[in-house]
Amino acid sequence: MQTMSVSVIIPVYNRPHFIRRAVESVLRQTVMPDEVLVIDDGSTDATPSVLRDYTSRIRVIRTGHRGVSHARNVGLRAARSQWIAFLDSDDMWLSDKLQRQWEWLKAHPDYRVVQTEEIWIRGGRRVNPRKIHRKPEGWIFRPSLVRCLISPSSVLIHRSVFEQVGFFDETLPAVEDFDLWLRVTLHYPVGLVRAPLVIKYGGHPDQLSKAIWGLDQFRIYAIEKVLFLEDLDRRDRQAAIEELIRKIRIFAEGSRKRGYTHTWALYMRRLAYWQRELAAMGHE
Repeated sequence: MQTMSVSVIIPVYNRPHFIRRAVESVLRQTVMPDEVLVIDDGSTDATPSVLRDYTSRIRVIRTGHRGVSHARNVGLRAARSQWIAFLDSDDMWLSDKLQRQWEWLKAHPDYRVVQTEEIWIRGGRRVNPRKIHRKPEGWIFRPSLVRCLISPSSVLIHRSVFEQVGFFDETLPAVEDFDLWLRVTLHYPVGLVRAPLVIKYGGHPDQLSKAIWGLDQFRIYAIEKVLFLEDLDRRDRQAAIEELIRKIRIFAEGSRKRGYTHTWALYMRRLAYWQRELAAMGHE
């Protein structure tokens, strides 16, 4: 069977039933990757036992329980191939996912990032993504400020991208992908295979988006990090500050309604700071 220079990285924590489906979907690819790395983030259930069924075909790296960002970063440091593909443990690929992306990249050799469309399953039922979730392509930094437009399970990315923009931020308990894609899309255009080649499952109780309130606080952090650490042109900087102000207002109001007065006051001060920054840009 033909292989391609790709390392597949699958982080997992306590998902024995899901991980079997995910691994099987990689092993059924029409063009096989060089290697499949499963990073077991300290599972305490039957997950290690399930993974032992595949020891001749995958490489398992077991770590302490430090979260998905750490697990993905462990995989990135261990990966041997020039191209990286991620797969969340609760998702799966269609059998020609890697082949279709590889063919796309051969036709677009200047690209270093390409993703695919997805099929969404929520609570066991297929749902249609809304128009606002439609995946754009090309230079997508500005729309990526509003919401996460790249799915880890669908992306194929050259390792040189991580050498320039860095790895996943392990200090973030959630929306770590939003943070990474902001840095990526600022420097690289993103390609798109216009076919649904990933089945993305949601609605189960262990998803972080259900367990953590106020995810916008981490998106605020990610945008502020880009503003402070990256050299943005005027239009990108203005767009980032405008979206940051919108997110701060939403999060501050949510904090006020929940009685988190200290948090509300903190974010109102941050709001005032960025409003001054935006006003100053109008006078340059």
